[in-house]
Amino acid sequence: MKRILKIIGIVVAVLVVILIAIPFFINVNSFRPRIEAEATQALGRQVKVGNLSLSILSGSVSADNISIAEDPAFGNNAFVTAKSLKVGVELMPLIMSKELHVTDITLEQPEITLLKTADGKWNFSSLGGTAAKAEKKSNSGSSTPGNLSVAKLSVNNGKLIVGNANSKAKPHVYDQVNIKITNFSATSQFPFSLAAKLPAGGTADISGQAGPINQNDAAKTPFEAKVKVNNMDIVASGFIDPASGIAGQANFDGTLNSNGSIAKAVGTFTGNKLQFSPKGSPAPKTVVIKHTVDVDLDKQSGNLTQGDVEIGKAVAHLTGAFKTDHETQVLNMKLNAPNMPVEELQAMLPALGVVLPSGSQLKGGTLSADLSIVGPIDKVVITGPVKVSDTKLAGFDLGSKLGALSAFAGKAVSNPDTSIQNFSTNARVAPEGTRADNLNLTVPAIGVITGAGTVSPAGALAFKMLANLHGGMAGGLAQVAGMSSEKGGIPFSIAGTTSKPEFVPDIKGMATGMAGNALQGVMSGKVPGAKPGSAVDALGGLLGKKKPQ
Repeated sequence: MKRILKIIGIVVAVLVVILIAIPFFINVNSFRPRIEAEATQALGRQVKVGNLSLSILSGSVSADNISIAEDPAFGNNAFVTAKSLKVGVELMPLIMSKELHVTDITLEQPEITLLKTADGKWNFSSLGGTAAKAEKKSNSGSSTPGNLSVAKLSVNNGKLIVGNANSKAKPHVYDQVNIKITNFSATSQFPFSLAAKLPAGGTADISGQAGPINQNDAAKTPFEAKVKVNNMDIVASGFIDPASGIAGQANFDGTLNSNGSIAKAVGTFTGNKLQFSPKGSPAPKTVVIKHTVDVDLDKQSGNLTQGDVEIGKAVAHLTGAFKTDHETQVLNMKLNAPNMPVEELQAMLPALGVVLPSGSQLKGGTLSADLSIVGPIDKVVITGPVKVSDTKLAGFDLGSKLGALSAFAGKAVSNPDTSIQNFSTNARVAPEGTRADNLNLTVPAIGVITGAGTVSPAGALAFKMLANLHGGMAGGLAQVAGMSSEKGGIPFSIAGTTSKPEFVPDIKGMATGMAGNALQGVMSGKVPGAKPGSAVDALGGLLGKKKPQ
């Protein structure tokens, strides 16, 4: 028994010595020129490989300091650099005949730079182009490339840098990128998966099928994939220009399919802490968008065919077109929002940059809007009618605010809340501010207020209004002059800010209106103490003067 164990020990020792000695007899660095040449030909880019080493135990060849050159049209920096490359090989062909048969390739800690031109061309579009042309020429017109196949391709702990060519904008960096590809073939479909850490936190997981590789433009390789994104910072990830004022965190769960020219995205977007205005603040309410998007990759344009926006029980429908103009996204869309519960939207107002009077909030009622959204995303202009029905502005006493007009309109009606039967306006929201035309406000306890005006980006108000008051709000000179008739009213302005509005009587406009109504009364003989046609006598009677004898 001891003899057998001794023999086994000797055999094991010999095998270990052989395994240790074989790498010294096989000069794997002799394969380096061939590897560099074949990789350069396959990719159509200059490939450099550092020192090679062979590990018999793992059955692999390792190389350090890997680099793949950039497309000359995009500059002189490297397209890919990597700390090391590990290539799995079949040992027997390597040992017996010094033939290199690759089984798997692993790229460790690579740094990959993806750049896009203004016309939508990527720097990886030309990968393999030289090889495809050479293959086509050698096959006398055949466009079928040589079939490079590897059982397993891996990228471990990589860094992906994405930006625009010839741009001053800072590129976006994605860390901890891991890619797995199995049964890779340039001429057939192959499964893949990608996981990455997003800028400012968050993760992305993509898995599906891709291929065959488009030999004329690698960027047009077809694929079908499931996409799952968690806690993506919208601005930091590079999907939105920070100048647009749009910000927040997003989750996405859906599918993304492309035939190389047309792509379709279908899924659900969930937004948290969203902001839609440079002056806005993060919203506490979640926004869910169920969408279908068709994208023309060649024209860098697309259509949002379904965009169901849900804010609690409030539902709006966003549809329309978009396109890329150089580095800017340009929109041409419609938002149809019928009968949305106001209280569901209350929490979103700060995100839109809408500030209600201090200490107030909207309760009850519905909001309807039919808006056009047009222009570059950082300078978008929103226009269309907005209507609010049967709501209450709690914590704001409009009657007391109109108390500044009490000398002309009688005693003010005090109420801690303002019930609004109707509010409607034609709105225009743009970077230079908001304009409201054809504004109509019906408050049952007060009357009807009409007018127009603007709100500056800082929230400053500049409105010219006309109040047709009734009940306790009407009286005094207003009734005498007929200013509460259907054709008249008490003119006033609204200044101050959205959080602290100021109601100021328009004395000049009021006097003009009173004089006009007085003259009309004289002509009709309705002003006491004045002869028909006598404006002087009419004004005298209006001011309480005695009729001359």
